[in-house]
Amino acid sequence: MRSFNKFTFIVAAGLLTTSLNAQDKSSIQGTTPFGSETQYRTWSIGVNAGVLNQTNIFGFNRDGFNKLDHNLGYSAYVKKQVAPSFGIKAQYLGGKVGGKYRNPSDTQISAFETKVPWSLALSAEWTMANANWRFFNSVIKPYAALGLGAMNFETTTTINNTNNKADKKTKLYVPLDFGLKFAVTNDINIDLGYQLNWANQDFDGKPQGQYKNDLFSYAHAGIEFALGNKTKPALANSNPVATLVNDYTAKYDELKAERDRLVAANQALKSDIDNLYEELKDDDGDGVANKYDKCPDTPAGTKVDGSGCPLPEVKVETKVIEKIVVTEEDKKVVDEAIKNLEFDLGKATIRSSSFTSLDRVAALLIEKNFSLKLAGHTDNTGSMSTNLRLSKERAESVKSYLVSKGANASRIEATGYGPNQPIATNGTAEGRQANRRVEFTLY
Repeated sequence: MRSFNKFTFIVAAGLLTTSLNAQDKSSIQGTTPFGSETQYRTWSIGVNAGVLNQTNIFGFNRDGFNKLDHNLGYSAYVKKQVAPSFGIKAQYLGGKVGGKYRNPSDTQISAFETKVPWSLALSAEWTMANANWRFFNSVIKPYAALGLGAMNFETTTTINNTNNKADKKTKLYVPLDFGLKFAVTNDINIDLGYQLNWANQDFDGKPQGQYKNDLFSYAHAGIEFALGNKTKPALANSNPVATLVNDYTAKYDELKAERDRLVAANQALKSDIDNLYEELKDDDGDGVANKYDKCPDTPAGTKVDGSGCPLPEVKVETKVIEKIVVTEEDKKVVDEAIKNLEFDLGKATIRSSSFTSLDRVAALLIEKNFSLKLAGHTDNTGSMSTNLRLSKERAESVKSYLVSKGANASRIEATGYGPNQPIATNGTAEGRQANRRVEFTLY
């Protein structure tokens, strides 16, 4: 049995060296560096079974019995994980331990059998893999636990083929447990362990001799389950370095994506502005932008219509207009145009949904020979220079459209005021929406 235990220990160590750095990145999802324990599941339960006998793989503290019995042992525990590498567990252990002399004398105890109905111990457990910053979340996790507990036992000794049963006793004992846990999933660990138990000297029924305490071992295999919300990782299967690296990587990717988005948006905006400047140029200086000018290169000083073509020379009878009257119906036409006026976001391009109401304004200007003042305004978002330019360009864009519909360019004045004349607060989205406007004034 001793040779078998040593072989098992060597095989486990070999597995450790080949598999210790295996990763399970999913176990750190939803956690943050230095986050509270509420991000994790911290409670677990475990059950195991194995072999109890009065020997150990290290060969020390042997108390004479040289023919060992191998008996079934069983154990269960509840554990509270305090940190990734440290937890407190309450353990139950039961079973029986026995031993014999191969060649006993007539006067000495030839055999003993000690039944352990129950024992309870409180132990501190260290998980070494979770404290090793060279690895992330290891599949194989070595651990060690040391505790103190109370053991209830009943010992039967044999002398000259006569059995002598002692009274049941409850004494202190010290368990030292170490082994390997294999993380099968984020919820389940396979537990292979070896436990040394220092019991009271009455444990094997022999009178006090060389050793003040009896030592027995428990080689066991079992399974550990994490309790709680399955959407949270188990703290016992977590490593701080994995959480830190995952958080850093996620934030880096997020910032990089935002940078790429802003670079692409800036390039698109620059292209749109360049196109707008090109469309609003008036190379022949006739007051009609190149975009709407159907007669480019008109000589300077030539009177042109809304499409930039020279007006026919006609004799115009001079009429004396004593007063220009703007009726309520005229105001309604202008108010409707203001209400329906929309531009592309951050641009001076008029949306097609605004054309119908602007056409009515153009017809009104032509019919009644009104003059019109266009005042562009923005909110305070962005720089002052950008807002002044955008408000001016939007007013000019409206003028160019009206002129393209036949309105007299000389009777239309376009001015941009940027954010300097707000009509509402810029502290709310509704206020900023109200401040982004083009005002029409007939006279």
